[in-house]
Amino acid sequence: MINSYDNELKKAADHLAKNDPKLAPIIASAGLPTFMPHDNYYASLIGSIISQQLSVKAADTIEKRFLALFETDLPQPDEILAKSIDELRSAGLSNAKANYIRDLAQHIQDGKLEFSRFKNLNNEEIIAEITAVNGIGVWTAHMFLMFCMGRLDVLAVGDLGIRNGIKALYKLKEMPSPQDVEKIAKKNNWHPYETAACWYIWHSLDNAPKI
Repeated sequence: MINSYDNELKKAADHLAKNDPKLAPIIASAGLPTFMPHDNYYASLIGSIISQQLSVKAADTIEKRFLALFETDLPQPDEILAKSIDELRSAGLSNAKANYIRDLAQHIQDGKLEFSRFKNLNNEEIIAEITAVNGIGVWTAHMFLMFCMGRLDVLAVGDLGIRNGIKALYKLKEMPSPQDVEKIAKKNNWHPYETAACWYIWHSLDNAPKI
């Protein structure tokens, strides 16, 4: 059975194939994007902090050690805040990442970050709320919007894979800037399905990020 989100992905694929001849053969080969929205926002952001600048294997190992510090499968903010920085670092976290995870927990504990409100916020408002947490930047916020919330109108202008993929796909002589990415998206009428366009470009390189 095709659900409503699959229908949206189908609309996205059809729209992009019709409007962008460079993406059309990739879409024909790849089929529909494979990401689906979910509500594991808190766990995803913890994972994204842990995985910064690490290989997948190293990040998985540290995340397992981090979770093993607690009695529950996913520690609540108060449980994280009850741990010292040294205790968090014992899992293999850097000092900075231990502080970032504590700051995320503190934002949730203080009510500054309420995931239940996100469905009523636009992309820019969500980016502003997420990036107020130390250690979470715009790139992570873009990935969150794409792969956690399933927002289809997100253009990851700062992602190196997107820029590399565009350079190869559109046969550019130089690496495109974020502004160039925006111009190409506008020229090829990606809106309102920029997320799907990004997924197809990542697919062409076989390195779609995950969160």
